[in-house]
Amino acid sequence: MVAKLTSLTDLTRLLMSRSLCAVSNTINETPLASLHVELGAKMVPFAGWNMPVQYTSIIDEHSAVREDVGIFDISHMGQFFVEGEGAEAWLNSLLTNNVGKLAVGEGQYTIMLNEQGGVIDDLILYREAEGRIFLVVNASMIDEDFAWMNEHLAEGVVLRNESDSWAAMAVQGPNAEQAFSKLFPDQALPPRNGMATWMHEGELLMVCSTGYTGEDGYEFFAASASGILWFQRFIDAGAKPCGLGARDSLRLEVCYPLNGSDLSPTQTPLEAGLGFFCDLEKDGGFVGSEPLIKQKAEGLKQRLVALKYTGRGAPPRAHYSVHNKEGGVISELTSGVLSPTLREGIALAYLPVEHAKLGTIVDIDVRGRRFEAKVVKKPFYKKA
Repeated sequence: MVAKLTSLTDLTRLLMSRSLCAVSNTINETPLASLHVELGAKMVPFAGWNMPVQYTSIIDEHSAVREDVGIFDISHMGQFFVEGEGAEAWLNSLLTNNVGKLAVGEGQYTIMLNEQGGVIDDLILYREAEGRIFLVVNASMIDEDFAWMNEHLAEGVVLRNESDSWAAMAVQGPNAEQAFSKLFPDQALPPRNGMATWMHEGELLMVCSTGYTGEDGYEFFAASASGILWFQRFIDAGAKPCGLGARDSLRLEVCYPLNGSDLSPTQTPLEAGLGFFCDLEKDGGFVGSEPLIKQKAEGLKQRLVALKYTGRGAPPRAHYSVHNKEGGVISELTSGVLSPTLREGIALAYLPVEHAKLGTIVDIDVRGRRFEAKVVKKPFYKKA
């Protein structure tokens, strides 16, 4: 028998451990909260927000995204706008990727670091127009990101937090484009990592062709007041509503890191395998670039690796200890799940470089029981 995928209790505990609820009594609601309840979603606190963890089942929702089309509420994420002469140059001094390489309408994955080279947040940046940049930041980091950026704000640059003004939803899966065409037959989706804005019935809409699942899709932005209307319209166009449970298993199958779990202020993007998104040669560098240059020259001491069970076992979870074959503790998992697609236990962990080579065998301790796992090539899942 295949081990049980997950219990809602276990997943709720996992998601709550990643939230900020322990340090805040405030639980925020997205503009779509009432619709989630109406649709029968099970709601949990996550990153200070009341969010749907699932509607039907995690397996059903995961499969819908892999095989058809699903829709996620991502209104809890932050939306920043940067404007003014020198906006691009300022962001280049603050973020790891090179904004100067973007044409208008193009986007990129990038990372904001502290002075030690550790990760504050990872985000998506779009060059909407000359001197106007749109940023999507992680929900738990909205206030911290905004404060950090304001501390480093350059003269003549305007930074605005418009997170409360937008409803956002991610439409993902092989039939995502079909759902979009049903709603907007005269509007083309932008190419991968592109963005487009247009007026529809007097409302400004934005769509960005990115995602967090490994499937084709896009992120759709509308005014907060019309969020419920658009979420329902996408459902009527064929998208299955999906919760945080499926979002977590989907992103882990393709080894997309989760900030606060797989990325942290004490670990660098080079250790996380994200060096491709760090332009260490751009003029002037960026905050945290010098420690990265030094680390690259001296060599890494640990790496974020993909681990897969060699046999059946109980689902791996974040913070479960990782042991070498002699029994010594060498690390702990940063993320873990029983993959719905592969039906195998998969996980991420920072391992010392001597244990990080492909094929290395380790043991994962799951509540006192040891399960063998192997270091494998990323990602676990590739779209056919």
